[in-house]
Amino acid sequence: MKAPTHRVFSGVQPTGNLHLGNYLGAITRFVTLQDEFECIYCVVDLHAVTVWQDPADLARTTREVTAAFIACGIDPKKHIVFNQSQVVQHAELAWLFNCIARMGWLNRMTQFKEKAGKHKENASVGLFAYPNLMAADILAYRATHVPVGEDQKQHLELTRDIAQKFNIDYAKSIDSHGFGETYFPLPEPLIQGPATRVMSLRDGTKKMSKSDPSDYSRINLTDDADAVALKVRKAKTDPEPLPSEAEGLAKRPEAENLVGIYAALADTTKEEILRQFGGGQFSAFKQALADLAVERLGPIGAEMNRLVKDPAYIDQVLHDGAEKARLIAGPVLHDVKTIMGFVQPRLLK
Repeated sequence: MKAPTHRVFSGVQPTGNLHLGNYLGAITRFVTLQDEFECIYCVVDLHAVTVWQDPADLARTTREVTAAFIACGIDPKKHIVFNQSQVVQHAELAWLFNCIARMGWLNRMTQFKEKAGKHKENASVGLFAYPNLMAADILAYRATHVPVGEDQKQHLELTRDIAQKFNIDYAKSIDSHGFGETYFPLPEPLIQGPATRVMSLRDGTKKMSKSDPSDYSRINLTDDADAVALKVRKAKTDPEPLPSEAEGLAKRPEAENLVGIYAALADTTKEEILRQFGGGQFSAFKQALADLAVERLGPIGAEMNRLVKDPAYIDQVLHDGAEKARLIAGPVLHDVKTIMGFVQPRLLK
């Protein structure tokens, strides 16, 4: 199978409460990449169950993330949108990568340490091996580019390590079967935009999170206009006026966060925002930010709410997307099995 040159893969976990950080840090980039790349976007429900999920909630949030993709502008007819569990090649390839990745590589993953905390003996094996499944997600499509936030760069580096080790370990077999010098590409990260890491509205040193107990720490994509405006007005700031230059945001995490959010929503730079609002008080800036957030997010929330009321349509999108995904991932897994020496009966004469 011919190797792709401009193929993007990325995914979002269906764990509920999609928020502004998900939108600015990931989904807006998913939308813009459609013009330049062949895009594969996945609701990664297998990743979600590394910790226990209520089955009814998992089904609901899988449809909700799909609705968010479509409401934000992802076109499921031109690109691929599906949920991970419906394409078995992800799990099978992940097992093969479990046998290629090294324990030392996984032990260095900071996200496992953060999520497992002091009780890592009680964490699931899936949580520990999560990065290998992420590598399988990407490499099952031989993706060349992956839009990631700063906190996911380490996992993408592991994906590159796994791809490179596979290419080296099986170099002779890859060549003898006519795949060229290497089989898997080393996918490149796509990190861009003024607000790739959106922070909490209550604490500018912490990432905006759906797990934060305070609903005022985040703007949910399903919040109505009044809720969005209220959360912006209540967002934590400091007593100083806004600076006129970006250097003045140093050691002012809440101010930097709000300026970054404004810049991302307005599709401009922090410098341009500070030229407009620098020297002024936060009250005027917050009102402008609230108006902009309502203008940008209001239609998305309304469309999401409309789509989730039509689960049959969402399920059809996921079904069609999974069929298209299997047409790519199936041959890739077949190639990998051939390269690794597995006997595949349908190839026997």
